[in-house]
Amino acid sequence: MKKTLAIILTSCILATNFNIALNAEQSANLTAVIGYGQGKNTDSLNRPTGALDFNAQYSKYNSYALNENDNRIILTFDQGYENGYTTKILDTLKEKNVKAIFFLTGDYAEKETALVERMIAEGHIIGNHGMKHLSLATCDVEEEIMSLHQFVLEKYGVDMNFLRPPCGEYSEECLEKIKDLGYTTLLWSFAHVDWLVDKQPDKAKALANLTESLHQGAIYLLHSVSSTNAEILGDFIDNAKSKGYSF
Repeated sequence: MKKTLAIILTSCILATNFNIALNAEQSANLTAVIGYGQGKNTDSLNRPTGALDFNAQYSKYNSYALNENDNRIILTFDQGYENGYTTKILDTLKEKNVKAIFFLTGDYAEKETALVERMIAEGHIIGNHGMKHLSLATCDVEEEIMSLHQFVLEKYGVDMNFLRPPCGEYSEECLEKIKDLGYTTLLWSFAHVDWLVDKQPDKAKALANLTESLHQGAIYLLHSVSSTNAEILGDFIDNAKSKGYSF
């Protein structure tokens, strides 16, 4: 009897230790910092497989890198600071009758009142890009998101519900927290190196890149600090519309 009891107790201890280790591993996986990138591989519809994989894994948290069932393109701009090109971008969007999502940081929301008010007045969506542009995988998610949320609500009367994680960094745990705060997370299925203001991409090559990357349900990430983006935006919109896409 004693021997049998010892065996049972040993088995229970081993099982408990295994479960503790497994739970610790699962917890570490949930909090692991992930840096998103759509990658270069595409499917038969020209959709980046990295964006499809993200949707498959994280759509349960209302987190998306593309809209798989929609021919509309979601045009988004990350607004970290003002470099003099947002007015031209807004002029082009108004001329082409296209709406966009502008993801604001706290600094931008505080300083660029006239531009933000124009975005709102012209029917664009204001999104949350973090009060201090911190990695949501390593900071107090609620403080970073909701401090900006409350500021924009009080100053502009906008109740934001779309969020883009700064630098595309996230963890599974923070995506769940973002959902619980009432937000939908939007990453992207297209981005190019447009944020280096002193090393802007060639306009013709950039336009070709944007156009050749068109795909169903695309979410385009552009930065408004880019002179190239400001110059080619109208032509890109025309190219996309000519191929049957809408915005």
